[in-house]
Amino acid sequence: MKSKLISKADFVAMIPDGASIMVSGFMNVGTAEEIIDEMLKTDVRDLTIICNDAGFPGVGVGKLIDAGKVKKLIASHIGLNPVAGQKMTEQSMEVELIPQGTLVEQIRAGGAGLGGFLTPTGIGTIVEQGKPVMEVDGKKYIVEKSLKADFAFILGHIVDKKGNVIYSKTIRNFNPLMATAADHVVVLARNLVEIGDINPDMIVTPHIFIDYIIEGGKQ
Repeated sequence: MKSKLISKADFVAMIPDGASIMVSGFMNVGTAEEIIDEMLKTDVRDLTIICNDAGFPGVGVGKLIDAGKVKKLIASHIGLNPVAGQKMTEQSMEVELIPQGTLVEQIRAGGAGLGGFLTPTGIGTIVEQGKPVMEVDGKKYIVEKSLKADFAFILGHIVDKKGNVIYSKTIRNFNPLMATAADHVVVLARNLVEIGDINPDMIVTPHIFIDYIIEGGKQ
């Protein structure tokens, strides 16, 4: 079996300008921050970042925004990061705000190979503008497209060397879904163990979704 282990520097070197990246986490909980730190050492730019939120200034995704590496941000809210709000107002960074449940389902649908889905969320609001609307049994639904990305950065609490992943508590949030919805998935392993050390019943993300493993992960 070919090893999936890779250094942070070698992995980040594969990311081209203009790449789309799913970054897991909820207010930076569950975010593979060490990979983001490694990206700050490179000249990569014009990224499209898909995540729950914009993090905080100088924290998580906020670091990429501070560094001017993000061309477009797709998220459910940016209220905790005034830098992101300023860049949105100045139009120096494109921001697409999506209702949180819709964003989650877009990622899930992308991972499941679906083209999209119907949702009543946003009917009659700005969310509906420019999108197809269908009526089913007398009720209106917005047709939302699925979301995929070139890369996904996820954080695992326990990861074996084959790439099977267990998450701890709330770091689970977006991680399992994003692991299914990108062409290249890397997991930052807080605790890297040998193959066979994980109880199969405890595995949340199976190894088939993981392309690369980076040993690290801040406790």
